[in-house]
Amino acid sequence: MDFQQHGYRATKPRARASPPSGGPLLFDDTSSGPPPMNSQNYYSSEYNMADASAGGQDPGVGNLFADPMASAAMMYGSSLANQGKDIVNKEINRFMSVNKLKYFFAVDTKYVVKKLLLLMFPYTHQDWEVRYHRDTPLIPRHDVNAPDLYIPSMAFITYILLAGMALGIQKRFSPEVLGLCASTALVWIIIEVLVMLLSLYLLTVHTDLSTFDLVAYSGYKYVGMIFTVLCGLFFGSDGYFVALAWSSCALMFFIVRSLKMKILSSFSADSMGAGSSAKPHFRLYITLALAAFQPIIIYWLTAHLVR
Repeated sequence: MDFQQHGYRATKPRARASPPSGGPLLFDDTSSGPPPMNSQNYYSSEYNMADASAGGQDPGVGNLFADPMASAAMMYGSSLANQGKDIVNKEINRFMSVNKLKYFFAVDTKYVVKKLLLLMFPYTHQDWEVRYHRDTPLIPRHDVNAPDLYIPSMAFITYILLAGMALGIQKRFSPEVLGLCASTALVWIIIEVLVMLLSLYLLTVHTDLSTFDLVAYSGYKYVGMIFTVLCGLFFGSDGYFVALAWSSCALMFFIVRSLKMKILSSFSADSMGAGSSAKPHFRLYITLALAAFQPIIIYWLTAHLVR
C-alpha cells in the first residue's frame, strides 16, 4: 500500500533522549511503572488503615476475640479458675484461718519492746489478764498480755543466725550442722505443742487456748536462748550458766502466770456444769510441767554452741 497517496507518511520510532546529566526534570516519566506517590502518601496510608482496623495485631487474633464462641470459652475458663481458687482457700481455712493468723502478727514496735522486757523481767508485772472487747480478745499491739507469733518467729530466725555465728567462731560451721540445729529446734517445739494438745484432750480441759496460742507460748523460749548464747559467747561458761538460770526462771514464771489465766481459771467455769471431769490439780500439773520443761529445752539447744 502506498501511504503517500493517502496523505500518510511512515515514521520510524525514535529513541527517547535522556535528559542531560545534572539538569532538572521538567516532567516525570510516567510511561513505565506505577504512578509516583504524592506528598499525602495515599498508598501507604491505605495500608496503615488496614493495620489500624485490626488494632495493630494479627488479623487472626482480632477474629479470635470477635468470635462469640471464643469469648464464651474464655469466660467459662475464668469462672472455673475463680471456683478453683475459692475451693483452695476454703480448704486452707479448714486447717489454718488466715484471719486468725493475722491476729497474732498485729504488733508494733512499742508492743515488741514491752513484751521483750516482760519476758526477761516478769516479776514486777501485776496484771496478767488478757483484755477482751465484745467477747473478742484485743490484738497484741493493744494488750501486752496477748500472745503473738511475731516475736517467736523472729527469735527463731535470730537463734539460727546466732548459732551459725557461734559455730563459725569455733571453726565448726558447716551447712549440715546449721541445718541440723534449725530442724532440731523446730521439731522440739512441734513435739511440745502436740504433747500439750494431747494432755488437754485426755484430761478434757475446756479452755480457749488455740494451737497458735500454744505455739506462741512455746516459742517465747527462743528469746531466752538468744540471751543465753550471747552471754556464753561474751563471758564464757560462767556467763552462760548465769544467763541460763535467769532466762529459765523468768520464762517459767511468765508461762505459769500467763497460762494460769487460761487453764486454771477455766475450772471455775467448768465446775458450774456437769461435764467437768478434770480436777484442778491435773490442770496445775499441766501448767507446771510445761513451765518446767522449758529450761531443759533451752539447755539442750544452746549448750553445744558455747564451749
